[in-house]
Amino acid sequence: MNASVDRIPPHRYARITGTGSMLPPKRVSNVELAAQLAARGLETSDEWIVERTGIRARRFAEADVNASDLGVEAARHALESAGRVPDDVDLIIVATSTPDMVFPSTATIIQRKLGIQGCPAFDLQAVCSGFVYGLSVADAMIRSGAASCALVIGAEVFSRILDFNDRTTCVLFGDGAGAVVLEASAEPGILATRLHADGQHMDILCTPGTVSGGQVLGDPLLKMDGQAVFKLAVKVLDEVAREVLEAAGRRAEDIDWLIPHQANIRIMQGTARKLKLPSERVVVTVDEHGNTSAASIPLALDHAVRSGQVQRGQTLMLEGVGGGFTWGAVLLDF
Repeated sequence: MNASVDRIPPHRYARITGTGSMLPPKRVSNVELAAQLAARGLETSDEWIVERTGIRARRFAEADVNASDLGVEAARHALESAGRVPDDVDLIIVATSTPDMVFPSTATIIQRKLGIQGCPAFDLQAVCSGFVYGLSVADAMIRSGAASCALVIGAEVFSRILDFNDRTTCVLFGDGAGAVVLEASAEPGILATRLHADGQHMDILCTPGTVSGGQVLGDPLLKMDGQAVFKLAVKVLDEVAREVLEAAGRRAEDIDWLIPHQANIRIMQGTARKLKLPSERVVVTVDEHGNTSAASIPLALDHAVRSGQVQRGQTLMLEGVGGGFTWGAVLLDF
C-alpha cells in the first residue's frame, strides 16, 4: 500500500479509523497490594493510594506474558474496529519501555505474530510520552506518502521493573496495551502535534540499569522523584497543550475530550484546570488501570470510544509526559 511521493494528493491527512486495547486478566486492588507490601514490612493502604494518586487497582501480566502478547491483541482489536486486516498495514510503530528483548524490536515481533511481511516496523522509546511520539511520527509518514495504513501501539509490562520495596512507586504502575489504526485521508484528522524533551531532568524518573557481559549493571528497577515529576509535568503539559492549540488554530473550549497520560489524577486535574476544562470532559481510567506508561493514552482512548464517551466528529487532545524528560501533545478531530 506504499504511496509514491509523486502521487500524494495535495491535501493528505491522517485519521484514526480504529482503536483497540488489551489488559491482563489479573486485577490487583489497592487492598491486595497493601497486604503484599505489609508482608514486606511496608505500610500503605487503599485510602493512602487513592488520596495521592486516584488509583484503586491495576493489572499485572502473568510471568509468561510479554509486551508483544498484549500489543498484538490490542492491534487485532484496532484492526477489527477499523475494518482492516493485517495485510492492509504498511507501518508498525510500538511505543514501549519494557520490550520483549534487547533486540529485535517488539514491533517486529508483533509484525510476525500478525503475519505481516515487508513493511517498516520499529520501536519508539519515549517512556510515558511514547504513544504521542509514535502518533506524531506515523502522522508525518502518512502525510509524506511513506505510509497509508499504520498501526501505532503502546504496550507495557511495567510490573517487571517495579521495586516492591518502594511503596511510593510500586503502587503506581500497571500493565496493558492500546493501539490505533491511523490511515491516510482527504479529510483532516490529526490537526497538529508538538513534541519536546529535556535530558537535564533525566534523573527524576529513570530505570538506571543496563546489560553488559551477561550481567545487569546498575539498578534495573524504576526510580522516581515524585514531587519533581509532579511540578514539571503540570507545567509542561499546560504549555504543550496551548502550543498545539495555537498550531491548529483552535481554542481550549473547542476540546470535547482531554485524554491525558493516566499517571496521577492530581496531574490530570491540574492540567484541566489550567485549560479551564471541566472535569466531566477529561477521560479517566487511572483508577482501574494505574499508570501503564506508553499504553495509558491508547487504553484510555479505546475505553472512551467503546463506552460511548468519545463520538465521531469530536475534537480530542491527547497529551503525555514521561521520563527523559519527554512530553508532547496531539490535537485531532475524531
